[in-house]
Amino acid sequence: MEYETVMTRLVAMESVGGVEGMRRFGIDTSTALGITLPALRKLAKEIGTDQKMSLKLWDSGVHEGMVLATILGDPKKVSDRQLERWVHGINSWDICDSACGNLFWKTDFALDKAAKWSTRKPEFEKRAAFSLMAYMAVHRKEFGDDVFSGFLPLIVRESADDRNFVRKAVNWALREIGKRNANLNRIAIKTAEDLKESELKSARWIGSDAYRELTGDVVQQRLSR
Repeated sequence: MEYETVMTRLVAMESVGGVEGMRRFGIDTSTALGITLPALRKLAKEIGTDQKMSLKLWDSGVHEGMVLATILGDPKKVSDRQLERWVHGINSWDICDSACGNLFWKTDFALDKAAKWSTRKPEFEKRAAFSLMAYMAVHRKEFGDDVFSGFLPLIVRESADDRNFVRKAVNWALREIGKRNANLNRIAIKTAEDLKESELKSARWIGSDAYRELTGDVVQQRLSR
């Protein structure tokens, strides 16, 4: 499928109601068409993995084009330079999580970027670091516990950042690490307990919310099995 055909298909799927719905969820809709994620995934299935198409769609600047780009990208062909260019261009939390969840965690650079981006100032670049940690905790089965326990000091450090999309991602990373296995659960719970006692409001919220889930029956019963 040609790039122009894909863009024509996207424009034809535009939904004013969809844009309004996205706006209610705090998504930047300045270039949005209001297309649902299932519809984008259906289109992506027609196209298949296509790195060149992915790069063009990201550069289109159209919200759904950028999301579609994250689905079509080939992680084996993603370069360090591409990751840096893309993370600089993220302007909405859902594009951030789409990039991390569909593509970034699968690359050879994921561990390095999670650590480096955690020090960044821009909100969505920092969110990308912790979104990456969360997705890797779920999907990178080959990584040992030391990898994820090594992320916990970064989580503690950045728990002081009270920006909404950062603190939610920090919390998310802590919860996913703590759900990976029984050993990491114990370590993550201790981290959450420490954060609960912080003088900082954002850290207390992160710790309390993570502690509640990680010590809850659903998580504990799953880990015990």
